[in-house]
Amino acid sequence: MTESREPTARAAEGGRRVLIVSAHPDPRSLTASLTGFAADELRAAGHEVEISDLYAMKWRAVTDADDYPEHPAGARLDVGAASQHAYENGSLTADVRAEQERLLRADAVILQFPLWWFSVPAILKGWLDRVFSGGFAYGKDVPQYRNGSLSGRRVLLSVTYGATESALSERGIHGPLADALFPLQHGVFFFTGMSVLEPFTIASAVNLDEAGYRAATAAYRERLAGLFTEEPLPYRRLSDEDYTRTMELRPGRERPGTTGFALHLA
Repeated sequence: MTESREPTARAAEGGRRVLIVSAHPDPRSLTASLTGFAADELRAAGHEVEISDLYAMKWRAVTDADDYPEHPAGARLDVGAASQHAYENGSLTADVRAEQERLLRADAVILQFPLWWFSVPAILKGWLDRVFSGGFAYGKDVPQYRNGSLSGRRVLLSVTYGATESALSERGIHGPLADALFPLQHGVFFFTGMSVLEPFTIASAVNLDEAGYRAATAAYRERLAGLFTEEPLPYRRLSDEDYTRTMELRPGRERPGTTGFALHLA
């Protein structure tokens, strides 16, 4: 399918549909608590919420030939081509199809996860690898970095991490958090046409006490209230003619002194 698939009809008068994808193995974790908090806040505001709790679902993280029942046994596996064929022929596995349907129903998606080794937990990476299949999220004739297959949806990353905020800053030893999240925010979600919001983050999560948790949830409440109104990150679209045919930013389009990933912010 190559057309933009806008979210389906609203869940209720004035309400929207939100999918929360949560990734932590312990139901007593900060991640689980924030997932429940977000769901309660959004439902109280009149929105319909679905939760994909990946560990509770025993989500299968790896992609292999078992994902594509029609793939010939012993044949070389080209995951992109095989997943697109399976998507177009309706033969993706039931768990993947169910998550794709949840995405298509959603007006907004929240990813709730701890930052592990500067990335998402493996189970969440596996959700992305399998659910964002060829034909559904990328592939021949599917637009990229513009009005893509998941246009009309917003995405918010809600991220907890153990380091201090300063350690993941511009001059911090770990580098800027925005750089760590760029491949996910820009390379997955903006690539597929979604509007990407500034992430919500909680630093020093391992040392969070009750007062810190109250402050964090108060800040999260404000972000959730603006889920459908705040301005998304101003990533440049391929359709804006800022890029050459070889997908390089044209000289002089950036603000003076801008380098790195920030080049792709208008």
